[in-house]
Amino acid sequence: MPTKTKIPCEIWIWCIAAVNVFIHLFFYDTLGFHRDELLYFSLGTHPSFGYASVPPLVGWTAWLMSQVFGFTLFAARILPALLSSVLILLSSSIAKEMGGKGYSRILTAIGVLLTPINLRGFLFFQPVFLDVLFWTLLFYLAILFINRQKTGYLILFGLVAGVAFLNKYLVLLQIFCMAVVFLFSPQRKLFFTRSLLWAAIVALVIALPNLIWQIVHDLPVITHMNALNRFQLVHVNRMEFLAGQIFIGFMASVLTVPGLIAGTGSSHFSRFRPLFIASFLVIAILCFLRGKIYYTAGLIPFLAAAGSVAWERWIRAPWLRSSLALLIILVSVPFFPIGIPVMKPEGLCRYFKFLQDKMGFDTPLRWEDATIHSLPQDFADMLGWEEMAMITAKAYGEVKDTGSCMIYCENYGEAGAVTVLGKKYGLPQPACFSESFLYWTPSELPREIETLIYVNSEMGDDVKALFSDIREVGHVGDPLAREHGTTVYLCTGPTGSFREFWKQRMAVITDPF
Repeated sequence: MPTKTKIPCEIWIWCIAAVNVFIHLFFYDTLGFHRDELLYFSLGTHPSFGYASVPPLVGWTAWLMSQVFGFTLFAARILPALLSSVLILLSSSIAKEMGGKGYSRILTAIGVLLTPINLRGFLFFQPVFLDVLFWTLLFYLAILFINRQKTGYLILFGLVAGVAFLNKYLVLLQIFCMAVVFLFSPQRKLFFTRSLLWAAIVALVIALPNLIWQIVHDLPVITHMNALNRFQLVHVNRMEFLAGQIFIGFMASVLTVPGLIAGTGSSHFSRFRPLFIASFLVIAILCFLRGKIYYTAGLIPFLAAAGSVAWERWIRAPWLRSSLALLIILVSVPFFPIGIPVMKPEGLCRYFKFLQDKMGFDTPLRWEDATIHSLPQDFADMLGWEEMAMITAKAYGEVKDTGSCMIYCENYGEAGAVTVLGKKYGLPQPACFSESFLYWTPSELPREIETLIYVNSEMGDDVKALFSDIREVGHVGDPLAREHGTTVYLCTGPTGSFREFWKQRMAVITDPF
């Protein structure tokens, strides 16, 4: 009798990784650009060693993607989709390094694929997807060093840490927690080795250009963090933050929670225990500081791998193992639209209304200001931009002397839409006081402005007083868009010197004290 050929686990894992990429690319254009993607691709038009709210890597990457694929939605979505497969492969490798066999590696791949932080986090072009990947890679390198005691892994750790710093400053929390825990563990001898010193030097050299940029520009990261704390983090409830840790993992929490428990209590994970205690510390600090729920996203692949190894050791019966994997899949699939917009806006509204009315589940609909809406904030932030760019282009087409025309946008999303989507309409760089656009907005104008295209939710009194003829060209009509009602005004017939007004306005913006 012919014997059954068992499919190697590596093939299963690679297939799961491929499915992950397929899912992200199949639904990549269901909705449009996200507000933040428009900002980051705008940063890519001004490569620098730093920006107002983020380190430089996202701008450099956006520049590269726009050079290859243009200012298209595909350019924004292809890299996160491809790297989502790397996350799967890396997570399953962590399970292997922690003593896992084929089952735990496959279970890790399934769990990570279906977690919302992978589905949504690797859909958008934002620092989040690279942040999760870098955190996972740092955990992996730490585990490799623990297992093999080769100093080369420390140097690699420093290199990755430096690059991760250029992507998102949050990685400093992971490194800090690791350092504190290792300092009080048997691994403390690391702090007296030359290899760790070289690793620190490598990380510092990579991060140094951005550190210098921050100092030269008066540390805008502090301004950004203060604004973040005042307007967003103040709405974070600590109990909701802890409950949200289950939400961002969803069914992968069947892996992450046991992984965290087993990692700190089981003798099997004793070598890696400092990493689990560091994970606890990350959660505790973010809870105390009222961090956003997704700030812990970088822990999920590592903890999911640990949980998969734990389950592999706890359950032996093949049918039980298969049932656990099947349970994660069957429960996750109906909630897929929470992670990826698999339907058009109207269908998504019906889906989320069902969750809210029939299941009492409104967490995805709660925005940063704690209010409830028809769509998740991320999805509402993907609507209306194309319409806004078209209306702005219509207004610009009516301008006779474009050399004396300025486009002004009130927030970075509007400015990003004009910058990125406006490329195909030939729109110039808009003026804006929000985010890094402030760095690119001239403090003095070379000539008088005769026509102002003003993009805002309402007409400002200062602008109204400056022009005798103000006409509404159009507004964002999509009621589901976060920018619903944002209007494009065509302002002509200046009643005074716009140059002088602008000079005074810029003086207040750049030096408010």
